[in-house]
Amino acid sequence: MSATSAYLESLLDETGGFSRFQVLMFSSVSMSKIGPVWSMLVMTFAGAIPSWSCEDDVHNVTSYRHSNSINSTLNSAQDFGNASFQQCYTSVNSTSDTCMSFRFDEGMNTVVSEWGLICDKDWVSSTITTIQMTGLLISGITAGHIADGIGRKPTYFMALLILVTCNAIAGFSVSWKMFAAMRFLLGFGTGCYLTVFYTFMMEFTPSKHRPVVVAFPSWALWACAFGFLSMWLHDWRYIHFATAIITVPWVLFWWVTPESFRYLVSHNRIEEAKEVVRRMARINGRPVPNLKKLRMLADLDQAKDRKYTVKDILTSRRLLKYTVLLGVGWLSCGYGYYAISFGVQSLSGNLYYNMFLLSVVEVPAQMSTYYLANKLGRKPTALGFFMISSMSSVVVAVTQITDFEMKHQLMSGFALAAKLGVAAGWSALMLLTTENYPTVVRNIGFGLQCSISRVGGMVAPQAVYLNHHHPGALYFICGGLLFISAVCMIFIPETKGKAMQDVINGDTTKGSPSQLHSLLSSDSPSEDSSGNTTDNLQSNNLKI
Repeated sequence: MSATSAYLESLLDETGGFSRFQVLMFSSVSMSKIGPVWSMLVMTFAGAIPSWSCEDDVHNVTSYRHSNSINSTLNSAQDFGNASFQQCYTSVNSTSDTCMSFRFDEGMNTVVSEWGLICDKDWVSSTITTIQMTGLLISGITAGHIADGIGRKPTYFMALLILVTCNAIAGFSVSWKMFAAMRFLLGFGTGCYLTVFYTFMMEFTPSKHRPVVVAFPSWALWACAFGFLSMWLHDWRYIHFATAIITVPWVLFWWVTPESFRYLVSHNRIEEAKEVVRRMARINGRPVPNLKKLRMLADLDQAKDRKYTVKDILTSRRLLKYTVLLGVGWLSCGYGYYAISFGVQSLSGNLYYNMFLLSVVEVPAQMSTYYLANKLGRKPTALGFFMISSMSSVVVAVTQITDFEMKHQLMSGFALAAKLGVAAGWSALMLLTTENYPTVVRNIGFGLQCSISRVGGMVAPQAVYLNHHHPGALYFICGGLLFISAVCMIFIPETKGKAMQDVINGDTTKGSPSQLHSLLSSDSPSEDSSGNTTDNLQSNNLKI
């Protein structure tokens, strides 16, 4: 561990650990996640297929069937002749003609009913979702560099501004092509947010409290709220407008949110870093620690003024190994999480109820991650939940291709277990990822892993489409990927209770070990906010 890493970790403890400052910042940032969550999940409702019928001849028997799972939104079965049958063709005098006019259930307005995305256009809805996930992929590649270049704070608020603007514009879309373009930008904005969110908070959080950042189920809680929002508004345009409006207040927090002091130190902006540390100490009601050593350590650190890229990760044998192993897990989680979420309509029962259940199951999953990651460790927690999700997915897949009593109940139950496993496992994996990358490349590494997960997310909507024609395919793939991920976790080092590194090994300091020992063991007095001194920094708090 570098001297700078140990010293910065000690500063967090001396300024109060996970105290008032961290709680306030964590609360504001977690509340702001409502924008990204709702933006991401819009397609679970907007891409749903309402019950419909061909108005050319509603009495003919269908040549195309869509299994309706939105039974609570039907006005009445009689409104559609036979509402369980959907006609793409009409038969007149032994000839088949393409249906030219469709009638959709008026209980919900989705992009499918808005632009008639059925029959020969049934591929459009899943393609729009894939386009959205492509935006997340690109943001994962670029957002890490942006955050490590201009800072965590500007990247975070840029993402929120994109979400406000593009949600508002998406609500006014006049064609599915315009809507798809907005979904791409919303995917990009959401990806930027998710790339910087965890590292932004973790760099203010002491080691033993880091699982709180990941395990607190803010995503799941806002996802549950989205289910109720969809049930209340049942119109894709209004949902976009509501998402834009509710995100606006969090953009205004720009004026009270500080930049990451770890980022400032790694970019040699020492005076700004000192001001953030003083602010933490003041809000937490603690004396300001000795900050003179911060400049000395920064001067010894070779990371000063250097620009890091993905190349630095790929040329480090250790980081390359971790990147590959972690990447398998991120790919599997991206696929599993979004395949199960976007495939909600394939489950029996009410659409809104299933959306709520698939979200609420993440609450106990992520809360258990906090306890297990601290008790057992990050690695066994991730491995265990991946195995749970893998086995549950295989059960769902087998259930979908067989026919027996209680089939639908069993399928729904194990689908929930699969979602629980992948959500909790992903939380533990995020901890492993952020704690294994040094500060100078942490956002780049995290962004790279986000990009890998988006590849899985891009495939997920197409797997949902494939599952309509080949039942079980979605969950068989999910089970296989998560099993491989569990095996990969065995070879990743445990990070429980360890301070995060700030520089890449072999590129730590210009000074000799004796210089560092002399610097860190000196009993320099600490300064409080009034300029007086107190003896708070003890050399035995630091480990090299």
